[in-house]
Amino acid sequence: MTLNSLYLPGRPADTRVVVAMSGGVDSSVVAAMLKAEGYDVVGITLQLYDHGEAVGRKGACCAGQDIQDARRVAETLRIPHYVLDYETRFAEAVMGEFADSYLHGETPVPCVSCNQKIKFRDLLQTAAGLGAAALATGHYVKSRPGRNGFQLYRAEDKERDQSYFLFATTPEQLNFLRFPLGDRPKKETRALARQFDLAVAEKHDSQDICFVPTGRYTQVIERLRPGAAEEGDIVHVDGRILGRHTGIINYTIGQRKGIGVAAQEPLYVLKLDAMRRQVVVGPREALRTRLISLRDVNWLGDESFETFAAAGKEVLTRIRSSGPLQPAMLGIEEGRVIVELAHGEDGVSPGQACVFYAAEDGGERLLGGGWIKTAASGASLSKDRLVAASGKAPEALLAGPR
Repeated sequence: MTLNSLYLPGRPADTRVVVAMSGGVDSSVVAAMLKAEGYDVVGITLQLYDHGEAVGRKGACCAGQDIQDARRVAETLRIPHYVLDYETRFAEAVMGEFADSYLHGETPVPCVSCNQKIKFRDLLQTAAGLGAAALATGHYVKSRPGRNGFQLYRAEDKERDQSYFLFATTPEQLNFLRFPLGDRPKKETRALARQFDLAVAEKHDSQDICFVPTGRYTQVIERLRPGAAEEGDIVHVDGRILGRHTGIINYTIGQRKGIGVAAQEPLYVLKLDAMRRQVVVGPREALRTRLISLRDVNWLGDESFETFAAAGKEVLTRIRSSGPLQPAMLGIEEGRVIVELAHGEDGVSPGQACVFYAAEDGGERLLGGGWIKTAASGASLSKDRLVAASGKAPEALLAGPR
């Protein structure tokens, strides 16, 4: 059977593709490329939060101006375009979770939650309901058919690679999703935008979390959860009380400046203890993390996670979206998924994501990842501790149905 450029059967003209159009350069170029190839393209833009507050604001996706930009691009391309109101669901599933995570002393990654709970669930279902054979986005990540379905790899343009934000994507979703920009450098995307005469060709890239345009996330938390931040002690790791704080949401793991206490040695935030309302500080060397335990692991490997972990295979891991890859070992110990970082990393916080890759001939393949539950300097995992008998089925350690 002959497949088209999206690995789908049939001619492009007979293939409907929904494009998630954020109003930015990348998704606009995706829509233009697919239209030029002859696909039956439908554009959809999500309104994720208050339109009135968003109008005219720069530097974030899915806002009022961005909706207008997406509409203008759709008009230029002469494709149908729809705006879907997902405000309520976004507020509950992403913004509310973001605020609660900070109040629990965590550092959340809302873009992963948005992909997981909004774009690749609700929007994907909408696309299928419109008779689309695929949902295409402007993410920089490679997607290609593999042994058991579509597989994800880091983008050709490593500085733009967005695979970190897609670790929670399920195999079923991957079979429906397409990422046409994965093999292109950003500068080529810009050039295509000019070639297609798109109004957004010179538009700046989004840098902020879309609902935190100023970067001052504490304002958002206080608005969503008024009065939830409580005062508490700033405590040295050796137990000394050094001062008071006005809420743990004002601190992040690894923070050096603005802690609010005077000391003879440089101090860093080591831990945020929500239960005790404590900000724990100490020397820089205490920031180093070797062992991480994870919750809600999503696995995209060809073999089962338990089989992979039991084999003691090395993976490459990434703790931050722009951070370096480093070797690590995966293990299951006493019912917990454990990651041992070969070199360790500073400032690891609960709530962040730990993403796994495998080095293959075709590039670094995304194997999945999980949310960090705890982080410690800890002793190394020994070979016989990689998989411990916990009495739990492997699926009990992984993410549940979404």
